[in-house]
Parts: sequence; C-alpha cells; structure tokens
Amino acid sequence: MIERLARFAASTAVVALVCGALAPARVSSASFATVDVAKAKAEGLVVFYTSVDVSVAERLARDFQAKYGIKVQVERTGSERVFQRIGQEYGSNLHVVDVVNTSDSANFLVWKSSGWLASVPLEDIARYWPPEFRDRDATFATWRATLSPIAYNASLVKPADAPKTWADLLAPQWKSKLVKAHPAYSGSEMTADYELMKAFGWGYLQKLGAQSVMQVQSSTEPPKVLSRGEQAVMAGGNEYVVFQLQAQGSPLALVYPREGTPFETSPAAVMKDAPHPNAARLFYQYMFSKDTQQMLVDFGGLRSVRVGLKEPANRVPITRIRLFHDDPAGVLKTSDEMKTKYAQYFGT
Repeated sequence: MIERLARFAASTAVVALVCGALAPARVSSASFATVDVAKAKAEGLVVFYTSVDVSVAERLARDFQAKYGIKVQVERTGSERVFQRIGQEYGSNLHVVDVVNTSDSANFLVWKSSGWLASVPLEDIARYWPPEFRDRDATFATWRATLSPIAYNASLVKPADAPKTWADLLAPQWKSKLVKAHPAYSGSEMTADYELMKAFGWGYLQKLGAQSVMQVQSSTEPPKVLSRGEQAVMAGGNEYVVFQLQAQGSPLALVYPREGTPFETSPAAVMKDAPHPNAARLFYQYMFSKDTQQMLVDFGGLRSVRVGLKEPANRVPITRIRLFHDDPAGVLKTSDEMKTKYAQYFGT
C-alpha cells in the first residue's frame, strides 16, 4: 500500500488550463451556430436534466428566465440516474430533455456515439475553452469542473489531527467517522473513485470500505452531513458545496492531499431531438457565457475551465493543488467493474 500511494499522478497541463493561464484562442465566427431568440421565446420552455446542486441549478434557471422570459424546468438528480433516465426515454422513443449536464463525462461519449447530441458550435466555447475541454465536433463542452478533496468538521476534529493524505483515512481512529458519496449514483464520485483506484489500486478502496463508511448518494451530500455534525470527515464528496457551507458560517475545512486531488469535468450538451430546440440552444449559449461561468465560481463555489475568470481571494488557487487526471474513456471502460467491486468492498 505505501509503495502504491507513492505513485501519484499530477496534471500540470490541466492545472494551467483550468486556472485560465492560457490566452483566448483566435477564432473565426463564420461557422458558429446562430440562435433565433424570437423562436426560443415562442417555445417558452427548456427542460434541463442536471446533477449540479439544486441551489445552483435553480439560480441558473432564475437568471435565464429573468433575462429572456423563458421558463427552465429543472430536473435534478445524480449523474448515473440522469444517464439511466435518458437511456430509458430514448429507448422508448420519448424525447423530453432539451439540455443535459452531468458530472460523468463518460455519459457524453455514449450519447455522442449513439447520435443523440446536437452539434452547437459557440464562439465563447471556441474562444475561451481549451481544446481539452470541448468536443471537436461541438456536441458537448465542460460546463463546470469539480474537485473531490478531503474535508472535515473543525468543531469535531482539530486541524493538527485531521487526515492529510488518502492513506490517513485508513487509520483506526477514523473508523465509523467517515462519510462518502456513492459511485453508482454520483458521476463525480464515480470519476473520483476511478482516479483513486488508478493511483493506489483496488486494494485502497477495499481497505477504505472496511472503515465502516457512512454512504450517501450524491456528492453534494457529504459536506452537508459534515456540517450537521453527523460525521467528522469526508472521504468522498465535492469541494463546491463545502465552499457554499463555509460562506454560510459552517466550520468545515478542506484538505488537498499531497498525493493528488480527484478532478472531474462536468459537460453540458443539447439533445439532437430536443423538443424545444431554439430555447435549448439559447439556454446552452447562456450557460457558457462569461456571466454564468462567473456565477458558477462566485455563487456555486465551482471551478470553471473558461479562460480569464476570477477566483475568490480566499480560495486555494488550483495552480497550488496537485490534481489527478480526468479520464472519461477510462471511466467508461471501468464503470461496471467499479460498481461491482464497490458493492463488495462497501457492502452497498
């Protein structure tokens, strides 16, 4: 275990891109999608399936409706539930969703290969999104990015005693005191667990499962469990809800382990058979606007890969955080095995 924990993965390229270290790309506007605002308003509705925390989704919906007078119907659940729902709907020839966002980038590889995504080339994405974070055929792009660090309730754990590494979570004092999201529900947790498995091997997850970890579904839930004092340490959950709760005065603290912190991209896309195609394209364009991306950072506590945004001064810059690689193709290949082994290791 110690030898494998030493094999951490750093992604300096991702760090540079996420923090906006690159200049905007030079692009031609000749081939970008045009959005008919009048037709979008006539359609009057966007159905949005998403895994982002409901507070962020509802804020996005309110802002868009205030600007354009178009209602957004938010359907929020875990990434893997979104994936299953769309599969069931399309399998029954039902076309309900207009725009989709999940934290499992592998979902979008499946939908694209199935021919379910529309190509919507946007100037903002071409100009401000590094190539690593946008599909070359313009069928999806990273709308938000998430980190999955360790966190703890500072009212229950002294900073000097808090775990500093992933290996520390295996210590006896943390048995029955950990909370973690479930990869069969949460796309970001599926990606985070895959990255930990790649770095440390299946044996690490097996030993973590032996720690009697409290299991919740969404990656948005572990920070809330910590905030309520129900558990002391987060072994799997997202960073952005910790930021939100800290802003509300909750005594939560973050730890970015020196081995690396899981990094997850969270794309968005317009469905090819969207029932409200013009409103969907207008909403998609709005999602990738500078104002919306800055809202995700400031209000949502999320990370954005858009070049040129400002991070809050009290946030650890991503340039100072060692990141594990995001690998959607690897997650897609391993997801079934992950779910099977996870059930064995964690008993759920």
